[in-house]
Amino acid sequence: MMSKYKYYFRQPKSEIAKDVLGVLIIGGILTIVATSPFFIQNLIKGFKKLKKYPNKNVYDTFYKLKHQGLIDFYKENNQIYISLTEKGKKKAGWMQINDLKVKKPKKWDGLWRVLLFDIAEKRKIHREAFRGKLIVLGFKLFQKSAWIIPYECADEIKLLKSFFGLSDKNIKLLVVKNIEGEKELKERFELT
Repeated sequence: MMSKYKYYFRQPKSEIAKDVLGVLIIGGILTIVATSPFFIQNLIKGFKKLKKYPNKNVYDTFYKLKHQGLIDFYKENNQIYISLTEKGKKKAGWMQINDLKVKKPKKWDGLWRVLLFDIAEKRKIHREAFRGKLIVLGFKLFQKSAWIIPYECADEIKLLKSFFGLSDKNIKLLVVKNIEGEKELKERFELT
C-alpha cells in the first residue's frame, strides 16, 4: 500500500496539468455542480484521468493553471464551468502536437505517403517547426520540400496543418503505389 502513495508523490504535477489541458481541448467546457460541498470530488469525477492523483495535487494544479491564465472558471445557474482560455488552447495544442506519433503497423500496406509542402519564406519559423515535426514522426526527405513515409498519416498531417495554420495550397499528401527507387526507400525504412 505504501508504494502506491510513493507513486502518487513522485508523479510530477506537470502530468496532472497535461491531463487537465488534454481533457479540456478534447471535451471543450467541463461543468461541475457548484452547490455541492464535494466540489473537488466532483471535479475529479468530471476528469476521470485525475482519479489517480491526490486531491490536493489536483486542486493545486487547477489553481496554478488558473493563475497562469490557461483555464477559466465561471459560475452560472449553480454550475461552475471550466474552459481553456486562448492561451490555454495554444498550450494544449503544443502538448497535443508534441505527443503526435505515426503508428507503424505490423505489416506494411505497400503504399507510400508523399508529403509536398510549400510554406512561404515569411513563415520560415513555421516551416522549420513543421519540417522538424516531420522528422520526429519518421518522415524521410525524398526531394526538396518532398517527404515520404510508408505508413498511414492523414490524420496526423491534418492536425499539423490545422495547428500551423496551413491550407491545402501549402500541403499536399499523395498516396502512391509505385515509386521510382522503391528498393532504396524500403531499405531506408527497414521494410521487408
